[in-house]
Amino acid sequence: MHTTHGLLFEVDRDGDYFFMELKAVGKLTHEDYEQITPLIDDALAEVEHPIVNIYFDGSEFEGWELQAAWDDLKLGLKHGKKFRRIAVYGNQKWMDVMAKVGSWFISGEVRRFDTPFDALAWLREA
Repeated sequence: MHTTHGLLFEVDRDGDYFFMELKAVGKLTHEDYEQITPLIDDALAEVEHPIVNIYFDGSEFEGWELQAAWDDLKLGLKHGKKFRRIAVYGNQKWMDVMAKVGSWFISGEVRRFDTPFDALAWLREA
């Protein structure tokens, strides 16, 4: 049985402002983070004080393997002060918990939304 998993990543930049879109599919692994972490590091490396808004589509997200959860925590600790707003879209109630825990590791706001439209509208307010 083949299980699909991974992180899709897109970044748009306008000066010091970044919009990152991430979509998690399935259960994330350490290998997924080995691929995505350098992309995020590289995108933010050139800017001294980036301002980052993130749209996280978790509608097909099923969680993390243990090592991947650790990788996610390290990524948040490394770049968390750069994140202004993170909008989490997904209808799973446990994503509320994920948004709450994520807010402990970043300086900006984290909120969960029931629709992509509401999530993106909130990000555009900033």
